[in-house]
Amino acid sequence: MTTAAPQSTPEERPGTTPEELDAVLERASAAAPLYAALPAAERARALRAVADALDGAAEELVPVAMAEAHYPEARCRGELGRTTFQLRLFADVLEEGEYLEAMIDPADPDWGTPRPDVRRLLVPLGPVVVFGAGNFPFAFSTAGGDSASALAAGCPVVVKAHPGHPELARRTADLVVAALADAGVPEGVFALVNGFEAGKHAVTHPLTRAVGFTGSIPGGRALYDLAVSRPEPIPFYGELGSVNPVFVTRAAMADRGEEILEGYAGSATMGSGQFCTKPGVVFVPEGAELDALVADFQGRAAAPLLNDRVAEGFARGVDTLTGHPATEVLVQGGETAEGWSPTLLRTDLDALLEHSEALLAECFGPATLVVAYADERRLLEVGGVLHGQLTVTVHGEEDDPMAPALLALGASVAGRVVWNGWPTGVAVTHAMTHGGPYPATTAPLHTSVGTTAIRRFLRPVTYQSVPQPLLPPELRDGNPLSVPRRVNGGLPSE
Repeated sequence: MTTAAPQSTPEERPGTTPEELDAVLERASAAAPLYAALPAAERARALRAVADALDGAAEELVPVAMAEAHYPEARCRGELGRTTFQLRLFADVLEEGEYLEAMIDPADPDWGTPRPDVRRLLVPLGPVVVFGAGNFPFAFSTAGGDSASALAAGCPVVVKAHPGHPELARRTADLVVAALADAGVPEGVFALVNGFEAGKHAVTHPLTRAVGFTGSIPGGRALYDLAVSRPEPIPFYGELGSVNPVFVTRAAMADRGEEILEGYAGSATMGSGQFCTKPGVVFVPEGAELDALVADFQGRAAAPLLNDRVAEGFARGVDTLTGHPATEVLVQGGETAEGWSPTLLRTDLDALLEHSEALLAECFGPATLVVAYADERRLLEVGGVLHGQLTVTVHGEEDDPMAPALLALGASVAGRVVWNGWPTGVAVTHAMTHGGPYPATTAPLHTSVGTTAIRRFLRPVTYQSVPQPLLPPELRDGNPLSVPRRVNGGLPSE
């Protein structure tokens, strides 16, 4: 086997000192009420200004991302476009106003127990600390989804720079800060800090009001435990790990098995298997023809992983799977001069059920497991050993007798259920759920992608019997800002 060239991990910048972190969060806390009071239209204008600044700096940012994340140019440009798109989408959400969930119940002496005039809407939580992801240096990092949704909600953001792309984090943060300042946003609404200790201290800092995190299960769980063990616990919105199982029914395999397995190979190896939605395990009927899948994996070129730390973790994961007595290696991947080639393994349903903790552990990188089943009905037993997932995919036919049960199984353990498609490629849209029960996330009631991601950084407040001039404009009679409102239990309307 050829030894790969050393795959450097970018050197993290000097850590932010405790005194510097205090100053950053004090500025963020001081700016919080000022930023929350900005009209939604002004926050929308600021988000679009940030998007414009990032798009305008593409020729500066993309080469840095390519160098630090080892991604090709097209991937980096596409991800930057996704990042600026979601900033503009949140600007649209602010202008529409439905995100406020405004409700008005006029005083009514005959309402069950007599009620006073009560009016409710959502308000920002306050300063949010964001830990970006290593595998998405734009879209899930410094100016990515967590930062965009928190800024849209009206919360100042303090980003802990990811050690895998420190220079990109710095340059992105500089652009965000400058764009916000030009848009008239108060100083302190956005900042970047560096270092492992600074990240831990930011989570426990008394001025922090919530945390957004994308990363590993061990790292996320450690920070989650810090967040909830504080004297004043705070919400921790963590996306941690998922194997994103795929179930293929007998009917689907008989009708289009080769097409399904070709699609599976493409999805499982996309981005060198470094997507949080990578399908890591596929269930196929016993006796299914796998020669084309094996040839597909054998023919795929090796590619670099994000950094040394990811490569080391992937190597350990592959060694565990290939060395397990319940698995058969169909394609032995490994290191080459160009990076890592993909690994394909096989087992059967009984073995998977017996050794689920080992065989269903996430292996972040280009490795995947095929599970053969004899009795289609026994696929439902997998629900008993699956932990929370971001996605579950079902390939079947509309008249498949197992299809309803498999879709129900998926809905019971995952935030997104995919029918006859693939989970990689999470659409930034209104109806998207990118979340799921633990360990997929620490907050299964929410999503980190899509417009409802803003809900994580807002909390409800009810104003009772408050005079009209003192109410937030969104709750005043006459609806001066024309936001959708639910009045006296009716459907939301302007």
